[in-house]
Amino acid sequence: MQHALQRQHRQFGASEITPDKKIVWNYDGAPGTEIHTAYPLEKDRVLIMQNGNPAKLLVINKSGNRVEKELILPTRAPGTHGQFRHIRMTPAGTFLVAHLDLGKVVEYDGDGKELWSVPAPSTWAAVRLKNGNTLISGDQHGYVRDVNPKGETIWEINKNDLRGIPLYTIQEVSRLANGNTLINNWVGSVPQAEWSRIVQLIEVTPEKKVVWALRDWTTLGPASSTQLLDEPELQR
Repeated sequence: MQHALQRQHRQFGASEITPDKKIVWNYDGAPGTEIHTAYPLEKDRVLIMQNGNPAKLLVINKSGNRVEKELILPTRAPGTHGQFRHIRMTPAGTFLVAHLDLGKVVEYDGDGKELWSVPAPSTWAAVRLKNGNTLISGDQHGYVRDVNPKGETIWEINKNDLRGIPLYTIQEVSRLANGNTLINNWVGSVPQAEWSRIVQLIEVTPEKKVVWALRDWTTLGPASSTQLLDEPELQR
């Protein structure tokens, strides 16, 4: 049976859940910590980002919740909530980390040594693309950037670039197989009475043309990430 690893809205742990809603694996964060990344590496390992003091990147073997790797990552302030949202392991085995509170994206090797970094204000997500570039989202600044290995922005969308669809708090972003970009436009500090006018999910071409957009607050609520089930590159 195929399981689905999901980040839990409770913020304080992660679980693996079967299609019939049975929990088959669970991890509870340490007291005073928050977890906003839980990502499967293989069938038996999970990548966790545990916000806290200190903040820890963890690779956990699900058998007995054994910690195989622990990296202490730098943070700006003692508050845990604003430290990290999105981290990923690259195909090269390095770790690509969006430092929300430090305003930069950093790539670390397996020992925690910094290999590459680029400034990125209030960055929520960073995704390593097949061509070696990095796709970055700006949480409170409302931007998406495609940055090359030299740190140069070669493509971007900013708050008012899409006519009639202002960007607010950009969270998860994905580069689709067709070359388009999927953007999750979250509500941020917008009053709830105004949520209904905000478009939540947008697919745009490299020319910044909107292919489709979704606004469904009744069903989705303030969702901040999306996974397309028919995208080969996004099936994990």
